[in-house]
Amino acid sequence: MMKQWTIPALLLLGACSDSESERAPAEVADDGAATAARDVVPGENAPSSIAPPTVPDADLAYAADPAVRAPAAPDAGIGTGDRAIPAAIQGRWALKAEDCAARKGTDLTALVIDARTLRFFESAGDLVQVRDRRANRIVADYRFSGEGQEWHQMMLLGLADGGRVLVRRDYGEGADPQPLRYTRCAA
Repeated sequence: MMKQWTIPALLLLGACSDSESERAPAEVADDGAATAARDVVPGENAPSSIAPPTVPDADLAYAADPAVRAPAAPDAGIGTGDRAIPAAIQGRWALKAEDCAARKGTDLTALVIDARTLRFFESAGDLVQVRDRRANRIVADYRFSGEGQEWHQMMLLGLADGGRVLVRRDYGEGADPQPLRYTRCAA
């Protein structure tokens, strides 16, 4: 007698289940949106009104090929056309937002970028080779000089947060494994 009721009882229990894993994705998504809307307290945790991105975020993943070395002299045409730093990346940036307003010489974290040069507080890097370039990102080799020294550095520069943030990732010996995030300064 017990076997007769076991199978129908299990089927009935399974039909009544309402776990998220068994529900359609649209139902789960709708519940999440409804829950988020219910949890917003005006004036306390309401989302800020952020303007929609004007520049798509760059792909910040790049695997450097150690076999590719920076050339001794800049590639032909460097700094023009598709061999230039993308226009969307050019401008004035700073690691600390307050350095955007600092006068020249006191803007310790400022970075000024033009079509072929990166200018830091005490050094400058000239573009010598473009490895990968898109409208919102460049991976390239630069020849730096500053404080009586010269060196080559490969780096990725890519836009994030709708073009308001520049992400810099250095590659090679002694490179910081963490990316640096710069804020775009007003023109």
